[in-house]
Amino acid sequence: MSAGVSLKQSISMLTLELFLFFTCFHECLSSPLDSIKGYMFTERGADAFLPEISPSAAPQPFLPLLAPSPLSSFTNSTVPKLSRLCMLNFTAAQSLMSMTSIDCWAAFAPLLANVICCPQLHATLVILVGQSSKETGLLALNRTLAKPCLSDIEQVLAGQGAGDNLKQICSIHPSNLTEASCPVKDVDEFENTVNSSELLASCEKIDPVKECCDQLCQGAISEAATRLALKASDPLSMDGPHVLPEHSTRVNDCKTVVLRWLASKLDPYHAKEVLRGLTNCNVNKVCPLVFPNMRHVANSCGNGISNQTACCDAMDSYISHLQKQALITNLQALDCATSLGLKLQKYNITKNVYSLCHISLKDFSLQGWFGCLYLDASCQACPLMRHLTSSLGSVSSVI
Repeated sequence: MSAGVSLKQSISMLTLELFLFFTCFHECLSSPLDSIKGYMFTERGADAFLPEISPSAAPQPFLPLLAPSPLSSFTNSTVPKLSRLCMLNFTAAQSLMSMTSIDCWAAFAPLLANVICCPQLHATLVILVGQSSKETGLLALNRTLAKPCLSDIEQVLAGQGAGDNLKQICSIHPSNLTEASCPVKDVDEFENTVNSSELLASCEKIDPVKECCDQLCQGAISEAATRLALKASDPLSMDGPHVLPEHSTRVNDCKTVVLRWLASKLDPYHAKEVLRGLTNCNVNKVCPLVFPNMRHVANSCGNGISNQTACCDAMDSYISHLQKQALITNLQALDCATSLGLKLQKYNITKNVYSLCHISLKDFSLQGWFGCLYLDASCQACPLMRHLTSSLGSVSSVI
């Protein structure tokens, strides 16, 4: 039984490695400008929701390069069995749904969950409900319709090749389509409560690098969500340790309503760009990898590293385990490298094993094997990036 599971995992990993190889190999053969021009020329005409990148625009540094088109020939489209109860317009969002099914392709969904699949799925839910508000005047579905609508979304995506367990992978529930605890869902009431013109001006177009540093749009969203939360019949005070967690939950639920309103004011492609840009800021704040027990590494690399070969073999084995957990972004890799360095310190490993064993940032993620993990120079302007870089340097100099 275990051998069968191991074989299945090996085949899945091999498939992913081959996909990453061909994706990155294609990028290596093209100059950056040619790649951008080709991407715009071939993809924009076929799909209005795919990114439009001008040659003068700064490249997005937060996501590993992943072109959707190579997967298209591998996905099998089937006719979904819909409930006929959901009023969401899937036809109008066909291109968005197709992109989501590719980002959440069944074979890769668990590995791409943190970086690509789940952010895209969450953005899709927000956009679908936001766009429907143009017809209904409501920024949320009622609880009766939420369940069949979520089921229909799953059916549509699975019919285009996405995984059939996305609810579990991305922790999606019917409440993700409702207003949850937010007291406002009517569009007119929303626009009478918040400064909608200022909100739209702050978020209709964001810089994916500057936004994570300046948080202009995020600040506007938080302010709008707080105003909505205070509309509750039992408003919760911002002060006091007993009510703060409940108030925080309400504000977070209202943030989703705010995002839906924004999605209703933008075309689906630009709404997706804004939502993914905002998600990237949150995704890159923490290392998503789980660090297993380091006793084997400590035994091989402790006491001044008497046997360099044994130490590096132990480190390679440990890093290899981390690689297979998930694909991560460049900033996540930086944070993971820093976190691992601090753990090594706690085990009294005083040598710089990163340098000794030739371990670099690309070793912390599977896509790094093929050179797809990169750092963009434009992000050096971000204080967070400078802080993480200096932190990694100080950790490396100690261990």
